Amino acid sequence: MIDLRSDTVTRPGRAMLEEMMHAPTGDDVYGDDPSVNALQDEAATLAGKEAALFLPTGTQANLVALLSHCQRGDEYIAGQLAHNYLFEAGGAAVLGSIQPQPIDAAPDGTLPLETVAAKIKADDIHFARTRLLSLENTHNGKVLPRDYLQAARQFTRERGLGLHVDGARLFNAVVEYGCPLETVARECDSFTICLSKGLGAPAGALLLGSKTFIARALRWRKMTGGGMRQAGILAAAGRYALRNNIERLQEDHANAAWLADALRNAGADVSRQDTNMVFVRIPAEDVSAFREYLRQRGILINAAPVTRLVTHLDVNRSQLEQVALRWQHFFNR
Repeated sequence: MIDLRSDTVTRPGRAMLEEMMHAPTGDDVYGDDPSVNALQDEAATLAGKEAALFLPTGTQANLVALLSHCQRGDEYIAGQLAHNYLFEAGGAAVLGSIQPQPIDAAPDGTLPLETVAAKIKADDIHFARTRLLSLENTHNGKVLPRDYLQAARQFTRERGLGLHVDGARLFNAVVEYGCPLETVARECDSFTICLSKGLGAPAGALLLGSKTFIARALRWRKMTGGGMRQAGILAAAGRYALRNNIERLQEDHANAAWLADALRNAGADVSRQDTNMVFVRIPAEDVSAFREYLRQRGILINAAPVTRLVTHLDVNRSQLEQVALRWQHFFNR
């Protein structure tokens, strides 16, 4: 199947599987899994942060980050379409009694700082205490401007807020910037990395920050069920991904740009393309039939009136040529 539903669908290749098969393991809850420890140390060094923590999923990594920054009755400000507000089952509110304050993002994916400032609560017993600004990079494929990240960092420092970045696809932003991860990471107090999206690992995420912050996060990881035992098998996949699959994200971006042009040439209504994502408008009355048409021909998409197509390491250019051809055939019938 040619699967463009998400970059979460990738499978480990032979080289990654070899690393996993030969990974030394221990009990990570005791802190003695050498492969997990090595992954955490390598990630922290790569990011220029004091410490890192390996977790099973990006959703849990974001939840643990919010729980570590905020206490019951506190508030975090995030975008209306932010993953840790809209798509993670309300975990911060349900499990942490942390109030979200969502605001609309600007067209470039940023949260306007003047709007953020207006939503910061006064020191009054009637209000939740605003503790954290949470950003997302990339946001729906869009790379946040670096000068915005610098401004957001200064903004939160002046107001005594923490700054967290949901960096599920942060390396997609890094390769677009053309700078080391450390350059971007210095602009926030904490951030997450998802290893099982564009980086191609089968599972796992990282949360990075100061030693004090990660010590709090370690307790929350245990409490929320993220303490694993011989997790080095998964950590080895993450180490392979960090060493081999970062720069190759440029191929995904190039493939997405090619696909956007090919679909336009095929008559498709492409609304935008950012990093490894292409967004295409499909007439509502054609959505179901088109989804089934492609599925029967070995192509999977999450068809909708605005359809997101995601390129990744398991999709090559020749397969994308087939997608464009099938697209043209269906809508020219």
